[in-house]
Amino acid sequence: MTSGLALPLKRFYSTRQAPCPYLPDRLERKVFTELVGGDREPEALHETLTAAGFRRSHGIAYKPICQGCDSCVPVRVRTAEFEPSPSLRRVLIRNAEIAVAETGALATPEQFDLFARYEQARHAEGGMASMDFDDYQAMVEESPIQTSLFEFRDPDGKLVAVALTDVMQDGLSMVYSFFEPEMARRSLGTYMILWHIHFAVGRGSTYLYLGYWIKESRKMAYKGRFAPLERLGPDGWTPFEP
Repeated sequence: MTSGLALPLKRFYSTRQAPCPYLPDRLERKVFTELVGGDREPEALHETLTAAGFRRSHGIAYKPICQGCDSCVPVRVRTAEFEPSPSLRRVLIRNAEIAVAETGALATPEQFDLFARYEQARHAEGGMASMDFDDYQAMVEESPIQTSLFEFRDPDGKLVAVALTDVMQDGLSMVYSFFEPEMARRSLGTYMILWHIHFAVGRGSTYLYLGYWIKESRKMAYKGRFAPLERLGPDGWTPFEP
C-alpha cells in the first residue's frame, strides 16, 4: 500500500487479470476485502480504506494493483478551496433550475430506466450495460455504511440524473452517477460533481472523493477540472495539478 496508513487486520484477496476497462491493450487486477467482519465497524474500516485509495462496491472495498501500471490515481477535491472556472460556472447556470432530492439508498424502476439508457448510450461495451433491475438494486442498496441517493429533476419533474454517494466523517465519496444521455449539452455529469462540492461545503465536509483520475482515459481524465485536487501517492495525499 502506498498511503503510509496502517490498514486494519483483514483478509485481502486479489482478482485474476482481466482486460482493463479504461486503457486498451492493458490488463487489470484488483485487491479487495469485505467491509463487514473482523474487529472494525464497517464505517471505520471504509474510512481507513478510502484514505488508502480504495473504492467501495456493494459490501467490498477494492483497489487496482495492476502489474507495471500505475495510471489509476486516487483523487479528491479540497471542497472549501474550490472555485469554479468560467466554463464550470456556465454549467451551473445552465442547470440552475434542476431540483435535487435525497431519497436514501433505495432503487426504483424510474431510476433503473434512466440507468439502463445511460449505460447503453455511454458504456455499451462494459459489463454494467447488461445489468437487470435486481443487479441495479443490489448496487444501490447493498451498502454496510451510510449511503445516500440523490435524484436530479428538471422543472417538469423528469428524472434527469442520479448519484449514489457514500457519506463519511471527512467528506463524501461519489460511488456512481448517471444521467439522461439525450441531454449532453447540459453537462449533467459535471453538474453533479459541482453540486456535490457545494453540498459538501454546506455540511462541513473537507473532501469530495472522485475515485481514480486516469490521464490517458477520456472517460476519467475529466476529473482534473475540479481543482484544487489532492492525489494519493508514495508520500500520502499531496496537492495535484493534472
